[in-house]
Amino acid sequence: MCSLEKSGNIFILTLTGDDEQRINPTLIESIRNSLKQVRTNAKPGSVLVTTAQGKFFSNGFDFKYAAAAGSATGSYDRLSGISDSFKFVVADLLSLPMPTVAVVSGHAVAAGFLLALSHDYVLMRKSKGVLYMSELNIGLNVPDYFMAFLKSKIPSSRVRRDVLLQSMKVTAERAVEMGIIDFAYDTVEETKEAAMKLAVKLGSNKWNGEAYADIRMNSFPEICELLRLVAIFKSGFVVDIKSALSSKL
Repeated sequence: MCSLEKSGNIFILTLTGDDEQRINPTLIESIRNSLKQVRTNAKPGSVLVTTAQGKFFSNGFDFKYAAAAGSATGSYDRLSGISDSFKFVVADLLSLPMPTVAVVSGHAVAAGFLLALSHDYVLMRKSKGVLYMSELNIGLNVPDYFMAFLKSKIPSSRVRRDVLLQSMKVTAERAVEMGIIDFAYDTVEETKEAAMKLAVKLGSNKWNGEAYADIRMNSFPEICELLRLVAIFKSGFVVDIKSALSSKL
């Protein structure tokens, strides 16, 4: 589950609990409901900060939930369902009309890694946390939209090789060096404080949210194509242009 708070123009989305923040239908629904509230109440100057409680930012898909189906076919169907539903979380974040900041306070694994990268900025604490694509080590394929997103967010082919084909567990400091995240801090408290300061700075610009989302989506055309966001941002661009021109007449 997750909780949503507001401090001034900053929305704070927290994945709650002391477990692994595994991604399952319940958590996906909770995140999407929270992001719907954020979208509904967005205004120029709004910013989203996402963090988590406990040891994990997110340990990826919920395999226990999948296994509880009781058969190989049932487990596969449940995992496929989670993957299909998680696309909408990524799409919600990519199309959110405001800057977004992820505070990676613990391990971010597989889909949890992707959840962090779905934000515009990623801040991470240096101790007790790694970024890790576990698929190779557990014998699973990487979904097409995962791969498209990693190609967009990690442009270096060498870094992607290490992340995907070595299943490297990347510490915060190393992730900064590799260009995967933006900043690393000694403690979770310092990381959260830095994220809030960044959010205040970003919010002070009071950018038009729809224009911000449109530019973001145009920056990642491959993943937007897979997530079927292309028609949304192309039509939105035309509307924004008409509105901007009419306001100057």
